[in-house]
Amino acid sequence: MTKASTDQSRQQLSTPVVHLKGVGPRLAEKLAKLDIHTIEDLLYHLPHRYEDRREFRKIDQLRDGVHEVFSGEILASGEATTSRSRRKLFEAVVSDGTGQVVLKWFHYRKDWIAKRFVVGQRAVCTGEVKRYGATREIHHPDAEFLAPGQSLADYKSSDPMAFGRILPVYPLTEGLTQHAARKIWKQAVDLFARYVPSHLPDSLIKKHQLLPLADALQQVHWPSNDTRMEQLDNNHTIALRSLVYDEFFFLELGLALKRRGVVLEEGIPFNVTHKYTKPLAGLLPYRLTNAQRRVLGEIKQDLMSPHPMNRLIQGDVGCGKTIVAMMAALVAIENDTQVAIVAPTEILAEQHYLQFHDWLDQLGLKVALLRGKMPAAEKREALEGLKAGRINLVVGTHAVLQEGVEFQKLGLGIIDEQHRFGVRQRAVLRGKGTHPHILVMTATPIPRTLSLTVYGDLDLSVIDEMPPGRTPVETVVASEAQRGRAYSRLRQEIEKGNQAYIVYPLVEESEKSDLLAATEGAEKLKNEVFTEAKLGLLHGRMKPAEKEEIMACFKNREIDILVATTVIEVGIDVPNATVMLVEHAERFGLAQLHQLRGRVGRGEANSVCILLKSYKCSEDGKKRLEVMRSTTDGFKIAEADLEIRGPGEFLGTRQSGMPDFRVANILRDGRLLEEARQDAFAYAESSEFRESKEVQAVLKERWGGRLELASIG
Repeated sequence: MTKASTDQSRQQLSTPVVHLKGVGPRLAEKLAKLDIHTIEDLLYHLPHRYEDRREFRKIDQLRDGVHEVFSGEILASGEATTSRSRRKLFEAVVSDGTGQVVLKWFHYRKDWIAKRFVVGQRAVCTGEVKRYGATREIHHPDAEFLAPGQSLADYKSSDPMAFGRILPVYPLTEGLTQHAARKIWKQAVDLFARYVPSHLPDSLIKKHQLLPLADALQQVHWPSNDTRMEQLDNNHTIALRSLVYDEFFFLELGLALKRRGVVLEEGIPFNVTHKYTKPLAGLLPYRLTNAQRRVLGEIKQDLMSPHPMNRLIQGDVGCGKTIVAMMAALVAIENDTQVAIVAPTEILAEQHYLQFHDWLDQLGLKVALLRGKMPAAEKREALEGLKAGRINLVVGTHAVLQEGVEFQKLGLGIIDEQHRFGVRQRAVLRGKGTHPHILVMTATPIPRTLSLTVYGDLDLSVIDEMPPGRTPVETVVASEAQRGRAYSRLRQEIEKGNQAYIVYPLVEESEKSDLLAATEGAEKLKNEVFTEAKLGLLHGRMKPAEKEEIMACFKNREIDILVATTVIEVGIDVPNATVMLVEHAERFGLAQLHQLRGRVGRGEANSVCILLKSYKCSEDGKKRLEVMRSTTDGFKIAEADLEIRGPGEFLGTRQSGMPDFRVANILRDGRLLEEARQDAFAYAESSEFRESKEVQAVLKERWGGRLELASIG
């Protein structure tokens, strides 16, 4: 494609939607709610399902669970009330002589719907058929009406776009009907799809039998009448596959270049002298597991190589990632370089600081904590110490990534809970030194398809073995009505000499109401429920020294019950704690609940985690709690979390630095992602890529300014 034709395509596709016939400012506003502003946005807003309107069915031939189209006369209509919840609904009964269907609406405007569904009116209805005993029902159907005296044949021929074909059904917003939407999309596809260029290498188009993007978009929006419905329903059409593959390929090509950019850089090759790692091993009360030793071996190999390490450690809660990271940090310190550890929250940063300085003090090394809010003198001392090289290791939040934080010689950057950070933050940390090694850790088990997109430029190490002495944790979901029974279970454990956690939700670190809930809760529990037990309180607003003191008291069994906010999510290891009660458990994400549960079951006694749900628990909340009850496998929990919340929310924040998916779905299209990744990584090394200015230009356009690490060409 020539530069002139590329420019013309870009110009046409960036046309605002108001230039389409029938799209005025008000309709453009409705489309903007769907994030549709230009013709290109419109073309890539795909149908989420299809309706087969090639033929009308008789009512007695309607298939259960299938979207059907049929016509009939309205025999009765009006408001009704459900027998169970006494909730109001609107009903209409439709018949064509062969049978009857009940149409139901649970959300409606009474005056508007009553005027439309008048007895004797003939309607054409579309919707999913549900069967309850002998009754067929359709909830919230689409309905259009025949004019008096109009035959069905005349009606069908009056709107050839609505009948006799497979129709797209779009995800829409309030005030925009499918009928109006189809007209807009048809116009956009007919006039502009031809301008969408295809840039995939010919060899890959042939290999995967893909369509040019213009044809693929045409077919996805308006499938031909010989397309099989099951292919459309199962997302198995060549048209959709072509669009998904294109998106995955350019994502993975960008990641391949990021990886290659790192591989081409000169790193700091370390020598492993065991100056500090051997004494630390002697201080530990346990031996490393085989999995920890294997992963540490992989890290050491990277650290000794002439190129910067770029590795992700993935492992379930309690598998011992922190000690592996500590050993890696000591290798860097042995080589006269500094280490930076970045965590997503102050709570997590403090946890790491408390753990690390405990070990490093004994080795005669200096650790600093860097937070957003800290006394000016303390901050100045930390910054000067880093710049002068007096501080060996700094732990902090995003504060570590800010301007003004300078190192004498940064050798290793460690990012914890990487899913909260984007690709850009990794680049900023790398920029704090001369090609330092980067180690990324996550306790959120991430399904392989997601890790290929989020961590596609990293080498992966998995710690897949638990330290000895861990016992499986029984998980119980309890309602408010069972609170007394839950308290009894805690009392039993305390009487046996064991300890307990009671956790309150803290959605935001600054959310006063939740903090109040924990402090008030602790007071009430102490005075009214567990009057014989010793209670302690731990929350995010306490000073690090206060937290350390409370944790030490709990470890030393001076506290029976620790009432806490999610400050205990990571890093507390008390083998004698055998029971945890989580208040308002539905307010936590699955990954967070899994982390919390990991605080018990660290000794040999049987342990239990009681998830107390409130009366207001939503359907999603119930689903999450059921997942927790049914499995302790972190990967299964992650898969379920991904399905319930979707990739964007699962990652905690939108991945800054990753191109967005418009068409692809990483849950649905995992196999295609693997294929696109292999192809892209191979293509990145080929001379064809180095010579293809066209592919390079598309790559830069898709990734924007986010390929600053990659060397193109």
